[in-house]
Amino acid sequence: MLAAAFAVTTLLYLNRPPTEIAEPVYKPVTVDVAEVVMEQVRIPVQAQGTVTPMQETVLQAEVRGRVVEVSDNFHVGSYVAEGDVILRIDPRDYQTSLLRAQAALESSESNLAQERGRAEVALREWQKLPKGSQRSDEARDLYLRKPQLEQAEAQLLAARADLDTARDNLNRTVIRAPYDALIRSKHSDLGQFVNSGSPLAEVIGINTAEIRLPIPQGKLAYLDLPAVDGTERGALIDLYTDTGGIIKHWSARLHRTEAVFDERSRVLFTVARIDDPYSLQNPEQEPLRVGSFVNATIQGKAFDNIVVLPRYLLRAGNEIWVIDEQKLLRSRRVTVLRTGGDMIFVSEGLQSGELVSLTGLDNSFRGAEVQIRSRTPSNLLHESGQPGEPTVPQEEPEASTAAVEPSNEAAG
Repeated sequence: MLAAAFAVTTLLYLNRPPTEIAEPVYKPVTVDVAEVVMEQVRIPVQAQGTVTPMQETVLQAEVRGRVVEVSDNFHVGSYVAEGDVILRIDPRDYQTSLLRAQAALESSESNLAQERGRAEVALREWQKLPKGSQRSDEARDLYLRKPQLEQAEAQLLAARADLDTARDNLNRTVIRAPYDALIRSKHSDLGQFVNSGSPLAEVIGINTAEIRLPIPQGKLAYLDLPAVDGTERGALIDLYTDTGGIIKHWSARLHRTEAVFDERSRVLFTVARIDDPYSLQNPEQEPLRVGSFVNATIQGKAFDNIVVLPRYLLRAGNEIWVIDEQKLLRSRRVTVLRTGGDMIFVSEGLQSGELVSLTGLDNSFRGAEVQIRSRTPSNLLHESGQPGEPTVPQEEPEASTAAVEPSNEAAG
C-alpha cells in the first residue's frame, strides 16, 4: 500500500501542469468630474430685521384751547397727505388777540408819524436860534425830540412783533400733517381741551422705511459698506418674507452703518432703506408694512478668480479630489474663502482647466486610476447657472474652520 501510494504520488508530480505567472488586472474607477472655471462672484450676506418708519413725529398742541374740528381721516391707520388738516383748536381767543395786535400796530404807526412831525418842527426852530444859544449835544437831541422818536420806533417794532405772534398763534390752532403719513395713534378727539404741549397724535412717514440689519464682524469683509460721510452708495438688498409658503420680495439699498460695534453682541448694525413701502406709487407691488419682520440678502463685494463647487466635495482638512494629467486620483488642500448653503468658494489651490472629482470617495482610492464618465464646467454647478451670481440660501460657519466629511457615494 505504501509502495502504491508512493508510485501514484510520483506519477502526479511528474505529470503536473506548468506554472503560469499573470499580472494583476486593475479596473479604473469611474467618476464624474467638474472642469475648473474661474469666476467673479459676489458672496451675499444674510440678515434679519424689522421694518421701521424713517420719519416718526408726535404732534403736540402749541396753543391751548378746545378741539372744535377733526378730519374724517383722523383715525388710527388712516392716510393723510402733507398739509392736510388733521384737527382745529378753537380760534376765537386768538382771532381777538390778532385784532388787538393789529390795532396796537396802527396806533404805534400813528404815534411814530406824530413824533416825526414834531421832530421836523423842532429842527426848523433849532436852526433859527442864534449860534450862541445852542448848548450841548444832549440838549440839542432832547430839543429835536430824538429820544421820543426812538421810543415811537421801538413801540412800532414791538407792535409788529406782537402782530406776528398773534398771527402765528392763530395759525397754530390748525394742526396739519407735516408729510405724507399714516396716523399711528391718537391722543385727543373732538371736544377735548388741550394745553400747550399736549400730545395730539403720532404719525409715521410712508414715503421711505428703514430696516436695521445686524452684521457679524467676521462677515463685514464680504460687503461694500457705505462711507461714513455718505458719499458712496450702498449695496443692493433683496428683502423677503415667507407667509404661508408664499415668498414675497422687495428691493432695498444699504444706506448707512451705525459706525460702532454693539458692545454685547459684537455686531455692526447697518440700515437699509426701501422707497414707497406702502406701494402708493406702484399699486401692483405688495405693501411692506411697518413692523414686518423680514429676511435680507445683502449683495456682497466682487471677488475675482473664485471657483464655486458643491460643498459635499470638501473633505476633512479642506481637501478635495483632483484628477492629474495621468488620470490618477490625487488629494489636494485648497483655501476656501467661504462656505454658504450647498456651495463652497475656493480662492486658492485650483487652476483653470483642472478636473475635480464630483464622486465621493474615501482615502483608500488615493492614487487610483480613474475613468471619466461625464465632464461639467464648474460654473454650471451652482443653482443660478450664471457666472458671478451663485445662490447662497443660508448662512454657514466661516470657511476657514469648516471641515466636511465626504459622503460615501458609490462610484458609477
